[in-house]
Amino acid sequence: MDQDNQPTEEELRAALEAELSQVHVGDVIAQTIVSLVNLGARRGGLMEVDEEEKDIGQLALSIEAIRRLLPLIEEPLGESAGQIKDALSQLQLAFAQQAPTGTQIAGDDPAAAPEPPAKPEPPNSGLWVPGQ
Repeated sequence: MDQDNQPTEEELRAALEAELSQVHVGDVIAQTIVSLVNLGARRGGLMEVDEEEKDIGQLALSIEAIRRLLPLIEEPLGESAGQIKDALSQLQLAFAQQAPTGTQIAGDDPAAAPEPPAKPEPPNSGLWVPGQ
């Protein structure tokens, strides 16, 4: 430390590196999901918020993000995954109650699902192969 008892830049960098070495990607995903649940609840009006804070588009985005992230860590979460699924259900119900009739969340439309990747063609070795 320097004379003002403030950590040096090198000490701060070392402390950050030590902290990052303890962080797991699954933990970051779980924290992100919890943040999305809380933001979705605010935007969906499930918490007491000012009217201008409500936003059906942001609610839909939070729902879709949770639905895509949860399967990545569902197994390691164990029983906690059930709590997140319950919260997700509440967000989906709020969306269904508030959205104009026929409005869907992006992932709800099977026609909007991305096409699976095409099977890659094997490289052409220049050899004739029967049937090809």
